[in-house]
Amino acid sequence: MYQDGSKELRDHTDQNIIAMLVGNKADLRHLRAVRTSESSGFAERQNTLFMETSVLEALNVQNFFREVLTQIYRVVSRKALDIGDDLASVPRRQTINIGKGDVSAVKKGGCCSC
Repeated sequence: MYQDGSKELRDHTDQNIIAMLVGNKADLRHLRAVRTSESSGFAERQNTLFMETSVLEALNVQNFFREVLTQIYRVVSRKALDIGDDLASVPRRQTINIGKGDVSAVKKGGCCSC
């Protein structure tokens, strides 16, 4: 595991960045190189979220996106409150659809013309 990455990330980004260590291909248990407990412990020491996923088994994929979006929402809401924005302007119980919708609008709105 690359342990200096978390420090470098935190040194060069906003202090409220949401970082998450994601173990991919959790379905390939027989090829596991790092134990779950080791990864979880590393994430905890780095003050980072941790989750294992498997697209093949549909394990924690939606939970991953839900958790990241929830954490981002909390940071943005906290920032809005810290700068004195009106509480009424902070959206409450807003639904974010992370289903299998059309993503063409998202791709068009990106930073490049791909």
